[in-house]
Amino acid sequence: MRLGELVVDVTPLREDPAYRLVFAAQTVTVLTTALTNVAINVHVYQITGSSVQVGLVGLAFGAALLVGLLAGGVLADRGERRRIIVGSRVIVAAMLFALALNASIPSPMLWFVYVAAVIVGAVAGVGGSALMAAIPSTVRPEHLAAAGALLTLASQFGAMLGPSVAGLIASGPGVAACFAIDALGYLVGVALFRKLPALRPDGVDEEKEHPLRSIAEGWKFVRSNEIVRGLLIIDLWAMVFAMPYALFPQMAAEVFGGGPEAVGLLHTAPAVGAFIGGLFSGWVNTFRHSGRALIAAVLLWGLAITAFGLSGHLWLGLAFLVVAGAADTTSEILRRALLQHHTPDRLQGRVSSLWLAQATSGPAVGGTEAGLAARYLGPAMGIVAGGLVCVAGVVLVALTMPGLRRANLRGEACSQTSPA
Repeated sequence: MRLGELVVDVTPLREDPAYRLVFAAQTVTVLTTALTNVAINVHVYQITGSSVQVGLVGLAFGAALLVGLLAGGVLADRGERRRIIVGSRVIVAAMLFALALNASIPSPMLWFVYVAAVIVGAVAGVGGSALMAAIPSTVRPEHLAAAGALLTLASQFGAMLGPSVAGLIASGPGVAACFAIDALGYLVGVALFRKLPALRPDGVDEEKEHPLRSIAEGWKFVRSNEIVRGLLIIDLWAMVFAMPYALFPQMAAEVFGGGPEAVGLLHTAPAVGAFIGGLFSGWVNTFRHSGRALIAAVLLWGLAITAFGLSGHLWLGLAFLVVAGAADTTSEILRRALLQHHTPDRLQGRVSSLWLAQATSGPAVGGTEAGLAARYLGPAMGIVAGGLVCVAGVVLVALTMPGLRRANLRGEACSQTSPA
């Protein structure tokens, strides 16, 4: 395999003008959003001195995001997607500026932080579903995997760089500056997205069906399409049973004998692996058996998490987390591309919203499962048990869903106008 087929494929940036706008907007947004993700926790703790309040604000945001994603899936399949994306970002930018003002006053109002978290979560969810549904319309079908890899690479770059920058800004100019910079990032995105052509879904009737019937149609398609159903199920095994992040503080203290700096390294290692995996993802476009590669990537994630639990030494554990991060990015690129390739355009919003909703809620469930396992087995063996369950689940999916094993990105894109 030539080096050009191994390094991330930038063809969509060269040949798809609309995708260039999407990529530029998302690159700016993921960098600035990382500032808010850190600043909001710092801000709430500064106001209350309570980690419980920090968690509750995050819970309020997550619940609103989940509702927004599901609602956004319906809206994205019923209206002009560019308008939804732009409108949602204008509202989020306004709320971020309001958060910056609230953080600047002598006595910031906690209730307003909760209100802002709910509004931003719901509106960002609507816009997120619309954006994911719109991406297949901005690239050629054969560029879907490369387009997803580039967006994943930008996201992981933001995950590595953003928190450190946020800490510097929060400790210097303050959290209000973080919120304001993020708001400006969203406005830059608005200016870029406005240059896109109209993005109306295909096959939408003028007379709209009831929203509940619309949601049911999306569920029916997922149940009837073995590839899409398999993509969602295989991801659940990984997220629910092999998601060790909630145990990092306990692992650092009880297994590795470290403190907060060790926790930081444990969080950073998967992001480093994910960035490396995205950087060397060019092979995804040339590999014939995409479904098998996906299954192998999720298996590698489960095995790497199991090895992390067994590692016993910090640097060995970090190495396994780097491998896990690379495997996770590879599986995400393949899942996103296969999902978009095998979903008809008129259902992209609803199916994408289900995937995004699962990606949002799955880690929270996984964290709870990991905590319960650690209570009875200890942190290390709890992680090992979860990793092995993940491996067993992936093997079960691979054996019982031959359609997923045979899935690829080289055939014709799905063109159905109704669920099978």
